[in-house]
Amino acid sequence: MDSSSLCRDLDLVAGNGCILTVEQRAALQVSLVSLKKNHKFTRVLFWGKILGLERDYFIAQGRGEHEMRDRKNLYSLNCMDWVLLPTVTDSMIKEVSGAANRRFKGDPSYVDHTKVTEEKRLAVTVHCIDEDVSVVPRGAFIRRPNGLVQINRSFGGLSDSEAHRLENFVHFSKPKGFKKSIPAADFLDTIDDDIPKGSWSLQFEGVGKVCVLRSLLWLGLTFYHVPMTPQHGYIYMGDGIKNVDLPFML
Repeated sequence: MDSSSLCRDLDLVAGNGCILTVEQRAALQVSLVSLKKNHKFTRVLFWGKILGLERDYFIAQGRGEHEMRDRKNLYSLNCMDWVLLPTVTDSMIKEVSGAANRRFKGDPSYVDHTKVTEEKRLAVTVHCIDEDVSVVPRGAFIRRPNGLVQINRSFGGLSDSEAHRLENFVHFSKPKGFKKSIPAADFLDTIDDDIPKGSWSLQFEGVGKVCVLRSLLWLGLTFYHVPMTPQHGYIYMGDGIKNVDLPFML
């Protein structure tokens, strides 16, 4: 959810429980502008909120020239003061796996019996959610000849009929397989290939004007797109626990 259109886009997903208080919205509008300036990000997204037992984590994502590679995640407990999350590595993911299905407390320094700090668990959780279920409309980003992945300025939105089909939504993460001789705007994996089948719910809301996708794998991930416009984004508001029982529920 781009910080430059935060309030407008929050209104689009309010019916899905993605709600912030007036005070939180106001604080975010001020602090995210400062965040972009201080860290020299190209743009800043409000990624969402991970619910804690004692305090919640608000997550922001700063992006650079390469939208997919140049990303940094940050967290805040008050919507004003931001701390960089550590860079996630394969060894960190393995280290955190033993505590992956436990609720967060809301204390970054907390260490559970696995000897892993909550801050490290938070970094891995945000990374995994992005890898598994970050979504953009097909064609919204372009890969240039030099390899840079950037916003496709000519993207005018999916048509109403296109927005009804999962094949027109793609993961905004590194493609799983090698794709040869593909158009510059069609280099990402479509979500209709996700396993298990049925892990996405697609609906039209706002009297049919807004396309909304919800992930059943990471409950709390909501994607939105207004067809025939470039307006789109996603937000996560949940407990940070992956729905590992999904294959048995479908």
